[in-house]
Amino acid sequence: MAIFDDEPAKKARTHEIGQDLALLSVGELTERIDLLRGEIARLEAELVQKGATKSAAEALFRR
Repeated sequence: MAIFDDEPAKKARTHEIGQDLALLSVGELTERIDLLRGEIARLEAELVQKGATKSAAEALFRR
Protein backbone atom coordinates (compact mmCIF):
# COMPACT_ATOMS: atom_id res chain seq x y z
CA MET A 1 0.00 0.00 0.00
CA ALA A 2 1.33 3.42 -0.91
CA ILE A 3 1.80 5.93 1.88
CA PHE A 4 0.96 8.84 -0.40
CA ASP A 5 -1.61 8.79 -3.17
CA ASP A 6 0.90 10.00 -5.75
CA GLU A 7 3.24 7.01 -5.22
CA PRO A 8 2.92 4.43 -7.99
CA ALA A 9 1.81 0.97 -6.90
CA LYS A 10 4.48 -1.71 -7.18
CA LYS A 11 3.84 -4.11 -10.03
CA ALA A 12 3.86 -7.82 -9.38
CA ARG A 13 6.61 -9.59 -11.27
CA THR A 14 5.20 -11.42 -14.23
CA HIS A 15 6.55 -13.12 -17.29
CA GLU A 16 5.19 -12.63 -20.75
CA ILE A 17 5.68 -15.41 -23.29
CA GLY A 18 7.99 -14.23 -26.08
CA GLN A 19 9.32 -11.31 -24.04
CA ASP A 20 12.81 -10.00 -24.89
CA LEU A 21 15.12 -11.51 -22.27
CA ALA A 22 18.29 -9.66 -23.24
CA LEU A 23 17.81 -6.89 -20.68
CA LEU A 24 17.20 -9.21 -17.71
CA SER A 25 19.94 -10.02 -15.22
CA VAL A 26 20.94 -13.54 -14.22
CA GLY A 27 19.02 -13.08 -10.97
CA GLU A 28 15.90 -11.92 -12.78
CA LEU A 29 16.11 -14.87 -15.17
CA THR A 30 16.46 -17.25 -12.22
CA GLU A 31 13.42 -15.68 -10.53
CA ARG A 32 11.38 -16.08 -13.70
CA ILE A 33 12.44 -19.70 -14.10
CA ASP A 34 11.33 -20.37 -10.50
CA LEU A 35 8.06 -18.55 -11.15
CA LEU A 36 7.40 -20.58 -14.29
CA ARG A 37 8.33 -23.89 -12.62
CA GLY A 38 5.81 -23.12 -9.88
CA GLU A 39 3.17 -22.35 -12.47
CA ILE A 40 3.94 -25.56 -14.37
CA ALA A 41 3.55 -27.56 -11.15
CA ARG A 42 0.21 -25.85 -10.48
CA LEU A 43 -0.99 -26.60 -14.02
CA GLU A 44 0.10 -30.23 -13.80
CA ALA A 45 -1.72 -30.68 -10.48
CA GLU A 46 -4.90 -29.27 -12.02
CA LEU A 47 -4.49 -31.58 -15.01
CA VAL A 48 -4.19 -34.60 -12.71
CA GLN A 49 -7.27 -33.52 -10.77
CA LYS A 50 -9.31 -33.02 -13.92
CA GLY A 51 -8.19 -36.43 -15.20
CA ALA A 52 -9.33 -38.06 -11.95
CA THR A 53 -12.69 -36.30 -12.17
CA LYS A 54 -13.10 -37.41 -15.78
CA SER A 55 -12.22 -41.01 -14.88
CA ALA A 56 -14.75 -41.00 -12.04
CA ALA A 57 -17.47 -39.64 -14.33
CA GLU A 58 -16.68 -42.20 -17.01
CA ALA A 59 -16.81 -45.02 -14.44
CA LEU A 60 -20.17 -43.77 -13.19
CA PHE A 61 -21.74 -43.70 -16.63
CA ARG A 62 -20.34 -47.10 -17.68
CA ARG A 63 -22.53 -48.89 -15.12
